[in-house]
Amino acid sequence: MAKVMVVDDAYSELQVMESILRSAGHDVVTYLDGDQLEEKIVKERPDVVLLDIVMPKRNGFEVLRALRKDERTRQTRVIVVSSKNQESDRVWGLRQGADEYLPKPFTPDQLLTAVRRFAR
Repeated sequence: MAKVMVVDDAYSELQVMESILRSAGHDVVTYLDGDQLEEKIVKERPDVVLLDIVMPKRNGFEVLRALRKDERTRQTRVIVVSSKNQESDRVWGLRQGADEYLPKPFTPDQLLTAVRRFAR
């Protein structure tokens, strides 16, 4: 089972993802914004981070670029989870350093399959 960090400013989305992941036996940590995320990742050491794009303060792309620049978090697996589901959004997300792009709405199966790919 994986340790999964979920970062989404929509509390309802956080709860949905957390309950799907927990029911599959994963260890879950949640945050409502990307503030200080590099430090949180260093401390928590998740196998994979589920990252929303549209958030206040720092959007997901800004967070992702910062994670990829930081030596301590560069190898962290990040799945972008976003309601922006145009092909151009997916391409941009992967270009910014995401390991995978999961459009919302997703099924529990799609979420678990994406996480399973990166679980150690």
